[in-house]
Amino acid sequence: MKKAEIVKIEGDLGPEALRILRDVPGVAVEAPGTGDGREPGGAVVRFGRAAEPVALAVRRQANAATAWQLVQQAQAAPAPNLLVVAAATTAEARAILEQHGVAVVDGLGNAHVELPGLVLHTEGRRRRGDGGRAPAQARLAGKAGVAAQALLLDPERDWKVQDLAGDAHVSIGLAHRVLARLEREGLVAADGAGPRRVRRVVDRPALLDLCAEENTDRGVRRARAYRLARDPRELAGAVSAALDAAGIGHAVTGAAAAALVAPFVTAVPVSEVWVDSLVTLDDVVAACDAETVDTGANLTFVQANGDEPLAFRRQVESTWIVNPVRLFSDLRRDPRRGREQAESLRQEVIGF
Repeated sequence: MKKAEIVKIEGDLGPEALRILRDVPGVAVEAPGTGDGREPGGAVVRFGRAAEPVALAVRRQANAATAWQLVQQAQAAPAPNLLVVAAATTAEARAILEQHGVAVVDGLGNAHVELPGLVLHTEGRRRRGDGGRAPAQARLAGKAGVAAQALLLDPERDWKVQDLAGDAHVSIGLAHRVLARLEREGLVAADGAGPRRVRRVVDRPALLDLCAEENTDRGVRRARAYRLARDPRELAGAVSAALDAAGIGHAVTGAAAAALVAPFVTAVPVSEVWVDSLVTLDDVVAACDAETVDTGANLTFVQANGDEPLAFRRQVESTWIVNPVRLFSDLRRDPRRGREQAESLRQEVIGF
């Protein structure tokens, strides 16, 4: 592998790509004749005596949905290599591009370029408060996230705005904003006009990743507890039955829920349960005949500002669990093999 200091990128880059690439540590840029407003063309990455041609894709921002579109672009035209240059990228976008062998450099100082004989990787600064996420209209969190989950749970359906609003229990205005945003992202396609206009999901994997990337919960509160049980499956079932008897809305999530719907989870150290936002966590613990603990917990009760985590919950073996899209998102946030378990859920249960 060559040293990063000798990496040169030269070609018809265009002004935006040129500005971004010049800020990448260890990279020299040569772009004669650019900076005059032209669209970028191809480029060559040089390192030592080697040189690799690259096609350029310049974006203002790249999220998970954009990344999947770029992966498809790269796979449709396998030569030359594709180099994505963006002002901002999300962590999930970079992970998708890296996984599929697409090079990426962004204006935040993040770069991952793998070419024969060269690996260039840098990690840049984080944007204030959001870890580098690019702003977007109708961000898929809260009620907008529930609308996106509805689309993924019935991806073959032709959706009218009012139908999505009704199924997701959101306003017609929010349903329209979600669909309009996803149409701009290329994740849904529209057909018809006026009151007959319908939309259908056309890129399920990209929408699933975008949901997982953006679906964050506000005001999350937790209570850690212990209840005697022979195994995690028995624990989840007993807790769900107790909360049902107390009239407390809830849904098991994380590894405990995944263990009920697919055989890939081998260990469930703690059973995690979303609960109704209006009940006190002390009442939840008491209803389950559990004990609040600081260490040695086998239960975590989780509560958000709203009840969006309970949307489209379902029963498996008499246990209420979150819907598969929500489960995918929750697993991805679990630092204990969560991403691995989420990908297994995607393959074995979700199917895209």
